[in-house]
Amino acid sequence: MKLEVRRWTNAAAPDEATLRGTLEAEGFSAFCWSDTPNAHYDEHEHDRDESIWVVGGAIRFGADGRELALGPGDRLMLPAGTRHTADAGPDGATYLIGQLS
Repeated sequence: MKLEVRRWTNAAAPDEATLRGTLEAEGFSAFCWSDTPNAHYDEHEHDRDESIWVVGGAIRFGADGRELALGPGDRLMLPAGTRHTADAGPDGATYLIGQLS
């Protein structure tokens, strides 16, 4: 897995059940997470590859010297061990977190 953002190109709004089904079909275990407006996460890393898929709101990640802004339907591929920060938007963010074992 490489660090990348996959932009939502579908005309329809993202649907949590459909996104979860896609994650699970790709081998991820998935759970839904919501952040309050302007929530902040200091720099940290995870021990597993993750896929963050935004259902609603907005969130911005800082990783590898880049700012990665995501809105509804956008997906972040986050390799294990990638140091990153995260900041929810002014309306908060709801997203699925998919983790590979």
